[in-house]
Amino acid sequence: LGLGRLRVPDFAGTGDAQAELRARCESGLVERYGAPGARHRDLLERELDMIARLGLASYFLTVAEIVDRIRSKGIMAACRGSAAGSIVTYALRISDVDPVAHDLVFERFMNPYRDELPDIDIDVESARREDIYRDLLDRYGDDRVACMCMVETFKARMAIREVGKAIGLPANEVDYVAKSFPHVRAGDVRAAMAHLPEMRGLNLDGGQLGLLFDTVERLDGFPRHVALHPSGVLLADATLGDTVPLERSANGFAMAQFDKDDVEALGLCKLDVLAVRMLSSMAHCGEEVRRTRGVELDFGRVGWDDPDTYELIRSTRTLGMFQIESPGQRELVGKFQPEHLGDLVVDISLFRPGPVKGDMVGPFLQRRLGQSKVVYPHPLLERALGETFGVIVYHEQVMRCVAAVTGCDLATADLVRRRLGDPDEAEALHAWIVAGARDRGVGEQVAESLWHALTQFASFGFCKAHAAAFAVPTYRSAWLKAHYLPEFVAGLLTHDPGMYPRRLLLDDARQFGVAVLALDVNRSARDYRVERLPADEGWALLGVVGGVATRPPGDAALARSPLRPGGDPPSLPPGWRWDSEKRTPMPPSGFDKGVDPQDPGWRFGIRLALQDVAGIDDRMIDSLLAGRPFTSVADLRRRAVLSAPVAEALAHAGALDEIGGVGPAVGGT
Repeated sequence: LGLGRLRVPDFAGTGDAQAELRARCESGLVERYGAPGARHRDLLERELDMIARLGLASYFLTVAEIVDRIRSKGIMAACRGSAAGSIVTYALRISDVDPVAHDLVFERFMNPYRDELPDIDIDVESARREDIYRDLLDRYGDDRVACMCMVETFKARMAIREVGKAIGLPANEVDYVAKSFPHVRAGDVRAAMAHLPEMRGLNLDGGQLGLLFDTVERLDGFPRHVALHPSGVLLADATLGDTVPLERSANGFAMAQFDKDDVEALGLCKLDVLAVRMLSSMAHCGEEVRRTRGVELDFGRVGWDDPDTYELIRSTRTLGMFQIESPGQRELVGKFQPEHLGDLVVDISLFRPGPVKGDMVGPFLQRRLGQSKVVYPHPLLERALGETFGVIVYHEQVMRCVAAVTGCDLATADLVRRRLGDPDEAEALHAWIVAGARDRGVGEQVAESLWHALTQFASFGFCKAHAAAFAVPTYRSAWLKAHYLPEFVAGLLTHDPGMYPRRLLLDDARQFGVAVLALDVNRSARDYRVERLPADEGWALLGVVGGVATRPPGDAALARSPLRPGGDPPSLPPGWRWDSEKRTPMPPSGFDKGVDPQDPGWRFGIRLALQDVAGIDDRMIDSLLAGRPFTSVADLRRRAVLSAPVAEALAHAGALDEIGGVGPAVGGT
């Protein structure tokens, strides 16, 4: 099997992989920075040297090629995790995170002292993940690429069904007992039964029931089957099939029968291709912007300093924005008041279980707002802790503190960081840090203070590179909401990436002046779409009554005006106000995102989608899209393939109102 031997991909090219990697990185550095400085080149040299020593050049070239292929097919992709701390991944356009601007640490990603392979995670559109798998397998062959598996072990419900069938219990009784249990481990069945009224009064320790539960408990943790891993892809040389048993998954992909731990022991490189619904939402938004406004979005040309974006974030109206939409995050954003991308990185890092549990949020905000003094345990630590006002927030800061006080390199400091949470290592690490500090002229009291801070916060910190990678889609989703809100919300409603139900997202759209258009068999698409409508119709749908232009024929100026010349302000719904300067109604949010900026006489609305009709399937939707326009309910019944419950659901939703409403003829087949 060649345990301990590194197997890197061999399909990145036929020449010298290290030379090719250097050439591509140097070219990418110029593309990214224009005129790279000494710091950029020094970082690149250091990383390339480490990659060469570890023999991983072809791995980086392969990942870069894969990401290029994904994006060339119009699929959004983004790097996450500690790999975002590498200037090589930035130069190769695997990552969009500038490691120099964010002051990231490469050794958090790759460490020559750690006996493990680098792990690059790529986020992709959730709706296109299987397309990516098929392309990779078609391009490289399943002798060099395979999806990873995960071992599914027995849980309570499955174990009850399997054991019950094996000992001959009636199927209906087994089904009743299995459904009575929550989703718990097989070993926890008896503990769970204490909370199940259905089980009270039964003799659970005798006869077949006793045998059933005894056997179920013994199956705890036993493997039942292998399933396709949700993200892992193996990248290897042509010997993959010689070392890894392969099988076909249910959807036809080559799948390794080894899990991630087995793979690492064999020295195989893996790539995590993670399905992220927010990226599908953003892609849908881009398609809608192209269709409705004729604008081609290019995130590579979007600056990181857009004032409208940060104004919207600071307003705390962040529903739908990646990572910052929860109630707790909205509260934090309101106090934090982010002003630039670095602030978003800190915000994302603070709102984690560890920092919250470690009481890091309060001291940070107090120091940021000038409510308490910024102090550092020692001047040597100001470089590491300056950006967070002396509070340890990031793993990388722990590494820099250790390196600053002891004089060790960052790779050694990373090993120390990883061992700080191990009580068996505490005494030795404590002595090592105090001795190193003494050698550098740091007093014992300061060294002890640093040791206390490290042990208190090291286990609570967050990887800054990971937070910086998250900040990219956070900012971009906020930018979309600030500039293309109707299309952005349509993407959210279609792909459902967040924590809020659709009714709240629709209400949020109304709060920004975007009308919601009813379900209609002749107008609704499979997914949520944006439509342009005359301003007076848009205002009426929003509840703004009176004073709105009626667009009489031949009066183009009046058609573009939200009010009749000299007219009174309209009657406004609750929460709205009249902007006397702009002479227009202003939505409760304070931002009117429903108006078409190219022609104020038109507004945008979001049309409800067929995909959310109860019971509807793709076949029924296809029949509606292919058959329309329908002229009557009878015409719909004759030509559309709809079940009776779906037809009834459409009628109750008002989707048939424009073709004659409801009646006996609505019943489907």
